[in-house]
Amino acid sequence: MQLRYSFRLYPNGPQRAALARAFGCARVVYNDALRARETARTSGEPFPGTGDLSKLLITEAKKTGERAWLGEVSAVILQQSLRDLDTAYRNFFDGLKGKRPRMGVPRFKSRRDNRQAVRFTANARWKITPGGDLSLPKIGDVRVKWSRNLPSVPSTVTVIKDAAGRYFASFVVETEPGTLPETEPVVGIDLGLGHFAVLSDGTKIDAPRFLRRAEKKLKRAQRNLSRKTKGSSNRTKARIKVARAHAQVADARREFHHQLSTRLIRENQAVAVEDLAVKGLARTRLAKSVHDAGWSAFVAMLEYKAAKFGRTFHRIGRFEPTSQVCSVCGVQDGPKPLHVRVWQCAACGTVLDRDINAAVNVAKAAGLAVSACRARVSRALVPAQRGEAGTHRDGQPIVVGTPAL
Repeated sequence: MQLRYSFRLYPNGPQRAALARAFGCARVVYNDALRARETARTSGEPFPGTGDLSKLLITEAKKTGERAWLGEVSAVILQQSLRDLDTAYRNFFDGLKGKRPRMGVPRFKSRRDNRQAVRFTANARWKITPGGDLSLPKIGDVRVKWSRNLPSVPSTVTVIKDAAGRYFASFVVETEPGTLPETEPVVGIDLGLGHFAVLSDGTKIDAPRFLRRAEKKLKRAQRNLSRKTKGSSNRTKARIKVARAHAQVADARREFHHQLSTRLIRENQAVAVEDLAVKGLARTRLAKSVHDAGWSAFVAMLEYKAAKFGRTFHRIGRFEPTSQVCSVCGVQDGPKPLHVRVWQCAACGTVLDRDINAAVNVAKAAGLAVSACRARVSRALVPAQRGEAGTHRDGQPIVVGTPAL
């Protein structure tokens, strides 16, 4: 399976200028190719192929005075820019055919985009130096902060600059799925907002609410940005401060997702989650909290880590009535408002915690053998029989009914 490993880059001044030139050239070739295809579409002509675009927009363009500066960067990143356009069109048409979620039509790139990237394949002859630097053609040896070892020789490397001005190297490597020692526990997970995750064994994991906790800092930085004159250097500095504040929130959330997903995969042989309608929830009044939780990213981590370490991952349908069914007797008790966190089953009288009960039902819907005992809060009070009520006096039994005359 293919995985991505990202590491922080620290280019110096000339290297940052060379990377800016590479980002710009790749962006120009992408926009020229998109313009050529849109022109062909409006005029009723067939789309020009990647080979024709490469010859026209790269090879021939380098010989002209207007595009001679394309020769200052590696030709590989220009070719990969055309491949990116092909991928964008393929995703767009597959979305129209229903083969994948719908994607927007390919758009022109801008130098003001939050993310700039170029990709180097093996043909570019990039390498990792003995000193641990990343040697890139026509850029130089860039310092890398290695946080872990690569499992194999990478096939490509993508250099990325984010909105906060940070540089990253993303390597694509081929890895063999590993196997963790088998374990007996299986778990169902109910994702929420009050608690980020509630497990079928009764464990409740609090929601960190990274965005909510950083709102004051973000508000202050955004207010400072709004006071700066447009086009000034101070506004650029203030914008970077806002971007870095948001990047800190995103990094903290991603770290929390990685730690929790790794722990769940290591401790359980099988994991089951519910397929939530995140897009629909993001259009409600809970939108900020839903985005702050990041359920989709967390579930994606669970899925690929389960495949990587030989665990079983289940995703049940979003219309499964996990919050309406009693996990003890299996009777569906109907929908309940969100403020109802504890409810009593009308059939068996068991008092259930809403979230733990849902987590147990998620596991059962996935076919996992879990116990429902942790979903039970307490047994409902059963009225005593008439013969058992009252007080015994002097050791004499209580007489029920009218005594015989």
